[in-house]
Amino acid sequence: MKTAANADEFLFMADQFRLGELVTEQPHPLTRNLSELARHDLPQAVATLKEVDRLALEKLSACANGIQALAAAVGDTFAAGGNVFLCGCGATGRLSLALETLSREGILPPELAGRVTGFMAGGDAALIRSLEGFEDFPAYGERQLRELGFGEKDLLLAITEGGETPFVIGACEAAATISRRKPWFLYCNPDTTLARVAERSRRVLEHPGIHKLNLCVGPMALTGSTRMQASTVQMLAAGLALEHHAAPKEVPAALEDFNRLAMKTDWGFLAEFIAAESDHYTAGGHILYETDAYGITVLADTTERSPTFSLPAFENTRLPGQPASLCYLCLPHSPDSAAAWAHLLRRTPRCLEWEECRSVAGLETLLGFDISLKARTHRRSKNSDTFCILQSETGISLNLGPVSHQLALAEQPLLFRHLLLKLLLNTHSTLVMGRLGRYEGNLMTWVKPSNNKLIDRAVRFIRELYHRRTGQEADYAETARVLYRVRETLGPDEAIVLKTLDALSCS
Repeated sequence: MKTAANADEFLFMADQFRLGELVTEQPHPLTRNLSELARHDLPQAVATLKEVDRLALEKLSACANGIQALAAAVGDTFAAGGNVFLCGCGATGRLSLALETLSREGILPPELAGRVTGFMAGGDAALIRSLEGFEDFPAYGERQLRELGFGEKDLLLAITEGGETPFVIGACEAAATISRRKPWFLYCNPDTTLARVAERSRRVLEHPGIHKLNLCVGPMALTGSTRMQASTVQMLAAGLALEHHAAPKEVPAALEDFNRLAMKTDWGFLAEFIAAESDHYTAGGHILYETDAYGITVLADTTERSPTFSLPAFENTRLPGQPASLCYLCLPHSPDSAAAWAHLLRRTPRCLEWEECRSVAGLETLLGFDISLKARTHRRSKNSDTFCILQSETGISLNLGPVSHQLALAEQPLLFRHLLLKLLLNTHSTLVMGRLGRYEGNLMTWVKPSNNKLIDRAVRFIRELYHRRTGQEADYAETARVLYRVRETLGPDEAIVLKTLDALSCS
């Protein structure tokens, strides 16, 4: 009865989350056989993902005027004594926190370094382990914004890949009432489609007190995986607006500079790393990612693998008995967890100590994810190999067992170094997962339906695969009901899309 009630509750509001028409939820025509390429032709798989990124960055160049205007708004805010806030959920939350970190590290002058605040649904603890359900509640967005001290002189950059995330919309609408400065809403879908599909999005798009910056760059390389192209272009746009706040006219040239850097870089070296990491997992091993200067970017990619591919999340050392994640992070120059998190964030962690969620979002929980030097000891029993991503004289040094490569980036701006590493790691992890069978074609058959948006995505994928298998159309409501029943019995390493497909086919 509880399962049926939960399904009914979702179906009652499903029209608010049926997002299949959005461009960010469409399959990319270049990657329809991505899983096959990952298994049988890695060089071509890498080249295909690079081409998808090239097309996205090329489309972003057409948004240069809007990014210039955003940079001018950031500059005006700083000049008037205000602070800049960035918020998001999941991948956009991590990029918001990353940009705060990079602002402290050097993309802003020292006198402004502490005047950027990034936050995400669930607080800092959600940076390393996805917190289910937070993004579905606009009130949480407003509550976190207010608790961080957002005021009448401040500016909010509300960042949502799809343009429909309730948490981000809640923060954005609240900012429009609190501050004299209009918040900016950054999103990656056409206005007409978005307004038709989601009433909450239409409300924002028609709000005269909110600036809109549409960064639509097409479908994602992996269907619906907005951790890839959408979050890349949003991080580049917001990062350039911060970096060039004093000279917005520099934005178009900076966009072209990054596009040129990304495309002139040879990505072919990734094939050996992808094969090495996937082979290690296939043999029952684990990987410990060690880094010094690039912790925030490495953490984002490794964390996002869990919800995207239904992998065990990073285990918390204070909660024994959890399954080990395939990979883990280590900052080898930090002696303990508190020091590691302060180093990674360039500040003391900000966690949610709300009574209703302290056990999953509080500081004590965050520190249980010990990414310090002690992670070496913690992971020693996991048959772990080490993937080192370290600062070097020439740029970034990458080493995994006998495989090594140098990225000559020493002369590049800090933002560009992190963004290029993000592109490379997204390609790397996506193809590692393809070799492990974690998607079919370019459909995320192992997606973890942990919120309403992802439940809808899973239902859509099941219906698409059912049509391919039978030539018939599966009813949306019936598919959702079967998914809820299957979820109750899902094993720790089973794909809910595939298991629901089998159950639907037999019903």
